[in-house]
Amino acid sequence: MLVVTRFEVPEADADAFLPQAKAALASFAARPGYVRGRIGRAADDPTAWVLTTEWVGVGAYRRSLSAYDVKVDAAPLLSRGRDEPSAFEVLVSDEQLTTSDRAADADTVALGEAAGPAQSA
Repeated sequence: MLVVTRFEVPEADADAFLPQAKAALASFAARPGYVRGRIGRAADDPTAWVLTTEWVGVGAYRRSLSAYDVKVDAAPLLSRGRDEPSAFEVLVSDEQLTTSDRAADADTVALGEAAGPAQSA
């Protein structure tokens, strides 16, 4: 699983933002299921930053969010991130071709229909 959180950081705040991002990354790195992480800044826009982390699965990432150190070090930083989807299922990597963990009918079966097709009244 890949988590990508993008930030808009005024240039005047960059010196304070980087240590906060490093602390958040260190907190994530200490959690079970963490694979790797990176902090980056756009080459053509110094106000655009990104924090990416990779996890063995969605459960490991979600469990990490409840850890005390992550709540202290990462949650305040993540709250500054853009309000957009940030968790992505990895389908293809240069390491291997993976298959989705989603059910084959995940795009056609709605909530409440998992036990069978919807019934008309």
